[in-house]
Amino acid sequence: METANEYEMILIDLSHTSHTQARTGVQRVSRSLHAAVAGHRGDHVCAVTWDPYRQVWRRLLPFETAALSADAPSDHRGARWPLSWKIRGRIERWTKKPEPPLPEASAVIVPEIFSPQVATHLPPLLARTAGPRIALFHDAIALKLPEFTPAKTVARFPAYLRELLAFDGIAAVSQDSRDTLLEWWRWMGVSDIPDVAAIPLGVEDPKEDPVLARPTAVPVVLSVGTLEGRKNHPALLDACETLWQQGHAFELRLIGLAHPETGRAALERTHALQAAGRPLRYDGAVDEKTLRAAYHECAFTVYPSLMEGFGLPVLESLSYGKPCICSAQGALGESSRGGGWLSLPPVDASSLASAIAWLLTRPEQRLLLTHAAQARAQKPWDTYASELLAWMSGVRRRTKAAG
Repeated sequence: METANEYEMILIDLSHTSHTQARTGVQRVSRSLHAAVAGHRGDHVCAVTWDPYRQVWRRLLPFETAALSADAPSDHRGARWPLSWKIRGRIERWTKKPEPPLPEASAVIVPEIFSPQVATHLPPLLARTAGPRIALFHDAIALKLPEFTPAKTVARFPAYLRELLAFDGIAAVSQDSRDTLLEWWRWMGVSDIPDVAAIPLGVEDPKEDPVLARPTAVPVVLSVGTLEGRKNHPALLDACETLWQQGHAFELRLIGLAHPETGRAALERTHALQAAGRPLRYDGAVDEKTLRAAYHECAFTVYPSLMEGFGLPVLESLSYGKPCICSAQGALGESSRGGGWLSLPPVDASSLASAIAWLLTRPEQRLLLTHAAQARAQKPWDTYASELLAWMSGVRRRTKAAG
């Protein structure tokens, strides 16, 4: 049996991440995973994309590779291709210009939530390896909270769950995600399932920079995350408005791209509070330096999300030694275990207001949570890559998997 160190070549599908500057959770995970695996395997890792204009799987071009390390803020979540490449790709397809073949591989990793178009063309990519073919599974929130999810995503998700059966192994980002996936497959009547393991994600090491750690006149309460339905920002905004009315002095700072459909209510509420003169700062999408500075400067963080597959901002907050208020349920409860957080069974405006007020008015308790957060052992991405590769070495090729 192959071991992780014997893989000759690992193909990593980054069809979406290589064509966007968005820094949503999945994009950040995909970029970090690619960098970490490449750190282990060096030249034996090949990032690939499905090219809809050439209609081929191919290696990334320089402009696509650059997108993997892009740090400029973006207000667009979707994939964008340069017009020049759209034209060039079509011409090369029509003229049947040969494309350098992809290397034969001993493993394929798909960390993204792939589109229907990519799913249609996955079989030839998966067929390039003797195994294992691995996909990351993030969550099934589209089916668990459809009322907070775009209708197109909800309609798409059952097909996506079936398409995951083409893989030999699924690396779920949390135990909760693993249990959810297996539960849905059982409900769908699937009997022949891939190997599914819960391998919690890594987190970036905090960048210690004294210049970034500027003191603030009033406590800053930070919330990092996309403004979208399930992230529950309206409840956080209502909680903060209640506290401001009661005379509490603090600034709420929101960082994250607003979803054009499900984030509209939160964005409108944010603008209304700003117009009323409340100390509310909304930065939208930011670069890495700004995000690091925000973590350094805040007193603590709030992650009001109702449900997550993992909850990366929670662990990020704790890695900076900043207490975090978040749900105690599901994957968020998993991520928070180990100290430094304040748990909320119900994540509603009343509970959020009480928790924020408790940390604002009890500096000694906040200090205890800060020490607990600083004492936590965090998993870096390098360790995550080691765990993933080690698990992959024991995943056997399924005879009924596509490819």
